[in-house]
Amino acid sequence: MPKRILLTTTSYQDTPGAHHDLLNSEGYEIVRERGPLSEGRMLELAGEFDGFLCGDDEITDAVLAKSQPRLKVISKYGIGLDKIDIGACKGLRIPVLFTPGVNHTTVAEHTFCLLLSLVRNLVDSVLATRAGKWKRITGNELWQKRVGVIGLGRIGQEMVKRCRGFEMEVHGFGNYWSAEFAQQQQITRHISLDAMLPHVDILSLHTMLSHETRHLINAERIAKLPQGAILVNTSRGELVDSAAVLDALKSGHLGGYATDVMEQEPPPADHPLLSHPKCIVTPHIGSRTYESVPRQAMRATKNLINFFNGDDDVLFANEK
Repeated sequence: MPKRILLTTTSYQDTPGAHHDLLNSEGYEIVRERGPLSEGRMLELAGEFDGFLCGDDEITDAVLAKSQPRLKVISKYGIGLDKIDIGACKGLRIPVLFTPGVNHTTVAEHTFCLLLSLVRNLVDSVLATRAGKWKRITGNELWQKRVGVIGLGRIGQEMVKRCRGFEMEVHGFGNYWSAEFAQQQQITRHISLDAMLPHVDILSLHTMLSHETRHLINAERIAKLPQGAILVNTSRGELVDSAAVLDALKSGHLGGYATDVMEQEPPPADHPLLSHPKCIVTPHIGSRTYESVPRQAMRATKNLINFFNGDDDVLFANEK
């Protein structure tokens, strides 16, 4: 009997590349779904698969329990593990594989694209010219502005490099800290997030979602930012209290919010941030390029195949 694999990541499915040939070459039975899937849909599917090749689907304790005893491995497309109950996986001895180091430049590029678009009113200007109008909106420079970067891992470091290219004054906060990189890029380190907030004009989020970081940016912390500060988020929507951001945009305390992620994806069509004039929302495409997707997809596919074949070339996110 061929192994049965549930493939849910739409980036993988929608982007051409050698990853499709590699996956098909193994003779697996592939069941394709358009993720990210809710816990309810995962529960409907669970129990009939040897492996998940997944994106940001809700793989909860209940889903994992129903997947037994057949499920042997979860191969995550990407690095975010907050939708997977890692503790339950460990208890059931289900390895979780992931793909670090394949999309950091791509996400950093998109982050800086959002930032530039926001300060230069790019969206409004383009929409105006497409409508036949010549609406000349005055924007702002990024040159020598103060930026605070939360999380100095791979993506955060790539964002810092781009900021330094604009001669921005970089402030940083995070658990991981490379002293050598910080010295090279002239990053001012802060002992706490609250201590950093009053010193930055722009705040860029590059940290993982966890119980401790959920709503990391809330009304209290937004109030500590200078008047007119800008917030950029390409990590997880749940890092930000959307209601607090909306209030701050309305009051003018926040000068703008640019995000690639939302607390609920896709958000309701009438979500107020989608149409707010000081907000830019892209549909979680930060790592979705023709270069990055095949890199991630190949790594996720090789992880899956190598695991089943007993090959050591596997990147574990957890220990069985």
